[in-house]
Amino acid sequence: MLSGCRRALPAALRLAVRGWAGAGGGSGKRRLSTSWSPVGAAFDAKQQRSRLTGQSTGLFGVPELSSPEGFQEAQEKALQETEQLVQKACTTPPGPQIVMIFDQLSDALCKVADLADFVKIAHPDFAFREAAEEACRNIGTMVEKLNTNIELCQSLKQLLANKEVMDSLDPETRQVAELFMFDFEISGIHLDDEKRKKAVDLNVKILDLCNQFLIGAHLPNKIDKHILPEHIRYNFAVEGNYIQITGLHADCSDDLVREVAYKIFLYPNAEQLRCLEELLTSRNHLAQLVGYNTFAHRALQGTMARTPEKVMQFLETLSERLFQRYNIEPSLYCPFFSLGACMEGLNFLFNQLLGISLYAEQTEKGELWCEDVRKLAVVHENEGLLGYIYSVYSHSQSFPSLGTRCPTDFAEVPSILMEYFASDYRVVNQFARHFQTGQSLPKSMVSRLCESKKICAAADMQLQVFYAVLDQLYHGEHPLKRSTTEILKETQEKFYGLPYVPNTAWQLRFSHVVGYGAKYYSYLMSRAIASMVWKQCFVQNPFDRAMGERYRREMLAHGGGKEPMLMVQGMLQKSPSVEDFVDALVSDLDQDFETFFMDSE
Repeated sequence: MLSGCRRALPAALRLAVRGWAGAGGGSGKRRLSTSWSPVGAAFDAKQQRSRLTGQSTGLFGVPELSSPEGFQEAQEKALQETEQLVQKACTTPPGPQIVMIFDQLSDALCKVADLADFVKIAHPDFAFREAAEEACRNIGTMVEKLNTNIELCQSLKQLLANKEVMDSLDPETRQVAELFMFDFEISGIHLDDEKRKKAVDLNVKILDLCNQFLIGAHLPNKIDKHILPEHIRYNFAVEGNYIQITGLHADCSDDLVREVAYKIFLYPNAEQLRCLEELLTSRNHLAQLVGYNTFAHRALQGTMARTPEKVMQFLETLSERLFQRYNIEPSLYCPFFSLGACMEGLNFLFNQLLGISLYAEQTEKGELWCEDVRKLAVVHENEGLLGYIYSVYSHSQSFPSLGTRCPTDFAEVPSILMEYFASDYRVVNQFARHFQTGQSLPKSMVSRLCESKKICAAADMQLQVFYAVLDQLYHGEHPLKRSTTEILKETQEKFYGLPYVPNTAWQLRFSHVVGYGAKYYSYLMSRAIASMVWKQCFVQNPFDRAMGERYRREMLAHGGGKEPMLMVQGMLQKSPSVEDFVDALVSDLDQDFETFFMDSE
């Protein structure tokens, strides 16, 4: 019922933090606030002013989160609300209210879990991260228990079995009800008491193994510093007599440094290997316990791909079509793309396409976890305040993310589509100015930038295919016929072409296996959809308001309330095939595509 957390009901575009008063969107139209200021200026300023007096408001404006202990309080409130909503759901007769209660139940848990999931990786204070981690685990355990609650499931079954009531519901509310039932089914609601308990225990075990694997995937490897040549030691962190290798150093110009980093950072760790194997085995046991052949079959239910066989068809077809391509000097471009200018460009684009503007808003004391965060109000020209975005002010996380809950292989479409707008000179020309001289970015430089993105694009896409295939194999039929390292070696040589380096185990650093188990292909599929939407709907006019409204109406407004393929069909006016997905990705490698409209002006 709750595996995807909140299922968005019709027209629910949920931004940033939801559910807590003062932290999310408002109801009804709201006038411009006196605390709002131009978005670009806020990002180019050294810091955003906060109100420094008075009582701390708590992270994201959530009062409970003024200290790490607040997660315990927020968690307890969520669990108390959950108990009340479960009682209400079990005593309410079949009708639309049942779906609303389930949505409220999901939100009661997810407004804590989603926030904790972010804080546990982003907050600089260990105490906050630890408290958030504990909240994630406790909420996750409750979710698994609810997913196997017979009485709760029965109330939803009665609704779904009542044809008269179901026929009276709008399509999106019916879809949401069916999605909640789907979550019950994949969690083993149909099993006997003993097996249901086993399913809950397996889910909790998997949560723990995921956390353990994530921690291990980012731990450095140590080596006696005397083993390395002295002239390259300065590239690494030194701790006493040891050198810490924290990554691959792929950007280093020294071949020896890259070789050393690769071989040491990826050297097999027995404990991490055991954790991965146990995670894959536990996922397979859970899938088979609830009636699926493999974990991949379970994970892909409800996605656009639907089956592992369809995913492999997509990946193998794409692999066969890929070929190779060439880089530019980034320092020439950086002065034209200050963060403030980019945010103004994003603001301009949203306003043209959707009638939406972004405003920097003054924050309360304690609302932010560091000075590099900006709070943006998202305001529609007619509907008023839609919600807030908290955006990190740094080179690594320049743009905010607007997302709604939906299947994984559709989730990246909006952010990837923005990349196409950012590669079009007609869009770039609206905001790209030299931060000192104010000079516009020359059209020829945009053309070269677009062409340079194709240099290693095919190789990078082939790498993504390799990762995605490996993910499918790891979550396919068990027991695995070979070790995870042997599968890695064979898959790398078949789908990537580069030979395996002996005594390395890249899969132990493959952290995406946690959050994207059997779904790593999703990025490629989302990119294919974004490519089709761009070429069919926006390439003629990237500021087409009618297309922008259609994009919001067909693809952004539904969350989990509509099947993703139906959203794609509504936008493209057709149902794309595997070949269409592959054609879209391969055509993006054509160096002339992005420059066609620029050169024809």
